[in-house]
Amino acid sequence: MLGRSLLITTAVAASLALSGTALGQGPWVAPAAEKAKKNPLPAGAKAVEQGKKLAQLNCVACHGPGGKGDGAAAAALNPKPADWTSKKVQDESDGELFWKISNGRGAMPPWRHLPENERWALIHFIRSLKK
Repeated sequence: MLGRSLLITTAVAASLALSGTALGQGPWVAPAAEKAKKNPLPAGAKAVEQGKKLAQLNCVACHGPGGKGDGAAAAALNPKPADWTSKKVQDESDGELFWKISNGRGAMPPWRHLPENERWALIHFIRSLKK
């Protein structure tokens, strides 16, 4: 099942990139009210592990196993997937990351269909990758 999910995610990302959907976009900025949202999920090993499992199922094709934006589909994407370990991503608020994950843009699909607590857990995993 994981292989099939990865294949589908890679194909969709490559298709969007080739269609030009992700080209010519300006800065990706969340609305102020969204940036101010706080992560309601308590931090801890359980939340990080839950987020890691979600990333392995849904995000690794583009963001790579270590979140560096170097997944198998990344080569076909423009702009490239975000490097979750970067200062730029780590400096974004939890609310901003939640909004971006939920809404997507270009080759980044919206993940609004995931329960909110899973999206917040993913943010805890992203925070665990801080250099």
